[in-house]
Amino acid sequence: MAAYLLLLESGMGMDLPLKNIRPNIVQSIRAFSVAELQTAAEQLGQHFLYAKLASALTKQDVLDLLVQQFKLAANGAKNFDALHDSMTDAVHKAGPQTGFIVVLEQVPANAKFDKEGREQLLDIFRDAADYWGDRKIPFRCFYSFL
Repeated sequence: MAAYLLLLESGMGMDLPLKNIRPNIVQSIRAFSVAELQTAAEQLGQHFLYAKLASALTKQDVLDLLVQQFKLAANGAKNFDALHDSMTDAVHKAGPQTGFIVVLEQVPANAKFDKEGREQLLDIFRDAADYWGDRKIPFRCFYSFL
């Protein structure tokens, strides 16, 4: 099974939309559709986490939506540190992981969730990509702004 996943990961045997994307990265969704990313996750046997954040106005709204849409433990909504723990240590303790494709669609850009808030949010996912990369587990996060 591991060899099969490596073949899929490298794009051999199937023309995957992620074959030229580093396995641990946070980047704009520009060149991909959500459907393509979901299909890639299915083909790779990886977790697909999707959150549409368009209705969020504040940091707490963003946290609440992420917990709800990612189906995380409720304590993941307390603050950004709790979200980080939910995306890394808590999942790691749940058992072996095959990889993650995360989509943060329509991250708010307003006075209550400004550039600093957006960067803090993306930093959590960058840290998660590093965390999983250290464990040789692919973690790709794609985002778009509202």
